[in-house]
Amino acid sequence: MTGPIVARGLLDTSAVIDLADLDATALPEECLISAITLAELSVGALVATNARQRAARQAHLQQAEADFDPVPFDAACARSFGRVAASLRRSGRKPQARAYDALIAATAITHDLPAFTRNPDDFTGIAGLTVRTV
Repeated sequence: MTGPIVARGLLDTSAVIDLADLDATALPEECLISAITLAELSVGALVATNARQRAARQAHLQQAEADFDPVPFDAACARSFGRVAASLRRSGRKPQARAYDALIAATAITHDLPAFTRNPDDFTGIAGLTVRTV
C-alpha cells in the first residue's frame, strides 16, 4: 500500500538493502530498523557463497549499523510475535518460513509503526500490521 508520508516507520531488510534506490517520497520522515534486520543482514554476510557477495552483504550490514540505532527486540516484541505467529497460522501460512519477517512485524506492531518493504507478500496474513510498499 502507498499513502501519505508518515512521521515514523520501520524498514524491513529488503528496504534497507535497496535504500539507496528507493523513492524518498515513499519513505517515512524518520526511518527506523529493528535489531532483527541487523541479525538478518549479519546472517546474509556469513552465508554468502563467494567473496564478492560476502563483501557486498557486509557493506550493507556495516552501513545499516552506521546509519541506524536499531529498535530492540524486547519482551513486548516477543509477546507480539506470539500474536503474529498465530495470525500467520490462521491465514494458512507457516511462521517459520518467514521468521525474520514475522519478528520484524512483531517489532512494528509493538511500537505502532508501519512496516516499509519491497516485498509486501512477505507480510500477508499478519493481523494488526500496516504495510507500505516502497
